Amino acid sequence: MTSSGLSSWAALGSGGAILGLLFGILYFAALRRSVVLYSATYRLAPSALTLARLAGAIVFFGLIARLGPVPLLSVFIGFLLARTFSLRAVRSLG
Repeated sequence: MTSSGLSSWAALGSGGAILGLLFGILYFAALRRSVVLYSATYRLAPSALTLARLAGAIVFFGLIARLGPVPLLSVFIGFLLARTFSLRAVRSLG
């Protein structure tokens, strides 16, 4: 593989990680919102938000999977980073 080929894979990977991080932040914000709604004794809104969140994740990762293994893995790494950041934020709240 040439150096230009490696640089294009690296650019694709880093761009995918940023995209996954942004999607993960939105995903975990929606998760937090559904927990807040559910704890406020609402039942329909958190259920609808959960279904929308899961459907969005399925569609998002399905579309990324069509691009190949490198974009899928890099997006998933970004998503896992967003999960780590979300867990740290919640744990710091107490």
